[in-house]
Amino acid sequence: MAETKSSKKKSIEVLTDLGEGIYSQIIKGENPYFTLPTRGISNIKYSEEKRMVTLGEGLSRRYFLNVGHVRKFIQTVAMAALSKELIESGKHTSLRSAFYQIRRTIPGTKIDVVDDQIETNKAIEDLEVITDLTREQLNINANKAGAVAGEVIVEDRNDIIDWSKMGSGGWAIPSNVEDLAFKKVDAKFVIYMEKQTIWDRLNEDKAWKKLGCVIIASQGQATRGIRRLLQRLYQEHDLPVYILTDFDPWGFYIYSAIKFGSIALAHAAEKLALPEARFMGLLADDIERYGLKRHLIKFKEVDQSRLQQMKKYDWFKNNKDWTAEFEKMEKLNAKVELDAFTAKGLSFMTEQYLPDKIKEKKFLD
Repeated sequence: MAETKSSKKKSIEVLTDLGEGIYSQIIKGENPYFTLPTRGISNIKYSEEKRMVTLGEGLSRRYFLNVGHVRKFIQTVAMAALSKELIESGKHTSLRSAFYQIRRTIPGTKIDVVDDQIETNKAIEDLEVITDLTREQLNINANKAGAVAGEVIVEDRNDIIDWSKMGSGGWAIPSNVEDLAFKKVDAKFVIYMEKQTIWDRLNEDKAWKKLGCVIIASQGQATRGIRRLLQRLYQEHDLPVYILTDFDPWGFYIYSAIKFGSIALAHAAEKLALPEARFMGLLADDIERYGLKRHLIKFKEVDQSRLQQMKKYDWFKNNKDWTAEFEKMEKLNAKVELDAFTAKGLSFMTEQYLPDKIKEKKFLD
C-alpha cells in the first residue's frame, strides 16, 4: 500500500501547489490565472510514436478577472478544493455528488457556482489537464459498470477478492481501480468483450478457466475503470489483451477507443489507452468460415456513416489489414453479432471460435 500513500501525497502536493500559485498571484496584485492545454479539436493529434490520440502543445490561460473566464475559473478552483478535501480525508465521491457538494450561491449575488452537472463534469476534466491527475486520483468516481472473472486475487480497501469465486455475476469493476493490489494473477491473457450477454455465456462455460484467461465486459463502450484495469493487467503482469466485438463499425470503434484512445479523453490517453491491444472479434472471413451469412443484418444509414468515419482515422487508413476489412464490410453492407454463434450451440464460442483464434493467432493490430 506504500504506492497508494505515495500517490495520495503526490495528489495533495499538486493541488496545494495549484492553490498556492493562485494565492501568490493575488498577493502580488496580479490577475489570478492558471494555464491549461487547449482541448479543442485543433489541438488533438494522433502520435505515430506513441500510437495514441494525444493533446498537442497548444496552451491557453484562464483568468479570474475576465468576464468570459470567471465562472469556469471559480468552478475549477472549487473542484480542486473539494478534491483536496476528499484525498486528505480518504473519502471518495461520485460525479453526481460532486455537483451538489460545490453547488452554492456566491455571497452577495444570486449566482450559483454551478447550475448543472455538465459544468462540474467539465471542471473535473479541466482539473485533470491542469494537474495531470486523473479523475480517479482526484477521488471522484463514476458509476461502476462491467464484470470480471478469472484466476486472480486482489485486495481492495483491505478486502480480499477472488475473481474465480464471484458466481454468475462476476465481480463488479469499480470506477477507480488505482488502489487495487494484485495478490495473485494466474492467467495467460485477457479477453475484453463489449457485451455483458457474451460475458455471461463465457462465464457460465467457465471459459476463463478452460482457456487460462481473464474475461472482462462492459455494456458497450468500456468505462475508464475498465480501460485502466486492462492497462494495469498488461503493464504490470504482461498479459496480452484481446478485444472481442461484433462485426460492425461500432464494435470496431470500441476496439479503437481502447487501443488508441478517444478525442474526448485525449488528455488522459497515456493513463487509459492500450496500443498493444489486439482485435480478436468477428472479421469478414469468419462469416464465411463459420457459416454466419444467414445472420447478416443489413446496415442502416447510421452504420454506413460510422464506417466511413472510421476509414478516415489516421491509425486505420494506413493499415492495409484494417483497410481490407473496411472494404469487405462496405461491400457486404451488413453486420453480424457475436450472439449469432449461439445458433451453432451455446458453448460454440468457448469450445470452437475462441480456441481457433488463439491457436491460429488470428488477431488484427
